[in-house]
Amino acid sequence: MLDPKVFKAYDVRGIYPEDLDEEGAYAIGRAYVQQFEPRRMAVGRDMRMSSPQMAEAVIRGASDEGAEVLDLGMVGTEMLYFAVGSLELDGGLTVTASHNPKEYTGMKIVRRGALPVGGESGLLDVRDRALRVTDVRGGGESRVSSYDIWPAYVDRVLSFVELDALRPLKVVIDAANGMAGAMLPPVLERLPMLDVVPCYFDPDGSFPNHEPNPLLPENREFIVAKTLSEGADLGVAFDGDADRCFFVDDTGEFVPGDFATALLAETVLAKEPGAKIIYDVRASWAVPEAIEAAGGVALMNRVGHAFIKERMRRDDAAFGGEVSGHYYFRDFSQADTGVVPFLLMLELVSRRGVRLSEILEPYRSRYFITGEINTPVSDVALKLQELKERYSAEGRVSHLDGISVDADDWHFNVRPSNTEPLLRLNLEARSNELMQRKRDEVLALIRS
Repeated sequence: MLDPKVFKAYDVRGIYPEDLDEEGAYAIGRAYVQQFEPRRMAVGRDMRMSSPQMAEAVIRGASDEGAEVLDLGMVGTEMLYFAVGSLELDGGLTVTASHNPKEYTGMKIVRRGALPVGGESGLLDVRDRALRVTDVRGGGESRVSSYDIWPAYVDRVLSFVELDALRPLKVVIDAANGMAGAMLPPVLERLPMLDVVPCYFDPDGSFPNHEPNPLLPENREFIVAKTLSEGADLGVAFDGDADRCFFVDDTGEFVPGDFATALLAETVLAKEPGAKIIYDVRASWAVPEAIEAAGGVALMNRVGHAFIKERMRRDDAAFGGEVSGHYYFRDFSQADTGVVPFLLMLELVSRRGVRLSEILEPYRSRYFITGEINTPVSDVALKLQELKERYSAEGRVSHLDGISVDADDWHFNVRPSNTEPLLRLNLEARSNELMQRKRDEVLALIRS
């Protein structure tokens, strides 16, 4: 089964086996090799119940089409990116549905250099080729070999921090029965100074405790409560494939991705003064202002990992951050990783010598953000035009990604969803009262 709708803007995602099954996975493996002609590639998979057989089918398809395949086994998505980049492979893919519920399957696909394959960079061509695959060739097994990427991966992520700078911190980690439960233990073994409270570290694709999507408030209830009950210095929650991490401070308050990006940028700039840092169009003013105050060059970009990674290469940026919790590092194949920001945040709290809530206080007292608010609309283009007409007199309008309006003391971005008739609002003001007033005003227009 291969429903064309599983090919999304940035990856492949659908329900197993109704939308995508082993036959479809085999066809995608074949189509990927037809499209990009890799000589050597890597394939990994996550811990979902369907992932072993789905990965086996992809590997069979790719090898039947003539590629030499390195089977990485069960790995986090960032480990696939790292393998493709560090081993100078021609590409690869990992079978994962990231943070989606248990019934989903999917794939994240990259080319040489760990460059993502999305709707604007070949994924639709892979779709068209896969839908034409009707035969099973066979005979490609000899071109498949297992490869252990773990030792090199652990060394690489630990190279981002000075281990001697880490002090004894108590950290609660919620792996959500996802890939972080497999990826973190060999890293934590090298960090004996930490007092770690590991939670839900058993990789289990049935997700018996909660869905592995920390962006949803109901999935953060556990990490907030556990951080407080343990009296921890901070809490960290990972999504299903562990390429994103989310922070909770010592008071149990969630750290928005904007503020985490600002802190991580400061950390990167302390090690590489004057570096270029990329942030997305939705972000709080906290991000560019923190970058510039630390001597860096702040570069705004449209949302999405394909666009961020391309910009990082073009401008040789050291770091990029999105409010959704994706953090990209030049020295990690220009790819997103959940483990590196986790380590950098430990280093930052250790070096500052004060609680994370104290470090965040200057941001929380100066920048008042709504977070992302989604609204279904019947006519996306019409609503965007209405917003432009209503607010063009109040501030500078840009169309880098959706519509952005920047006034002196407040700003917003509204952008359409890639997959649904939704508009996504992110708004910020210099005071809480102004933020609430403008939030309600803009939402009223969107929902009218």
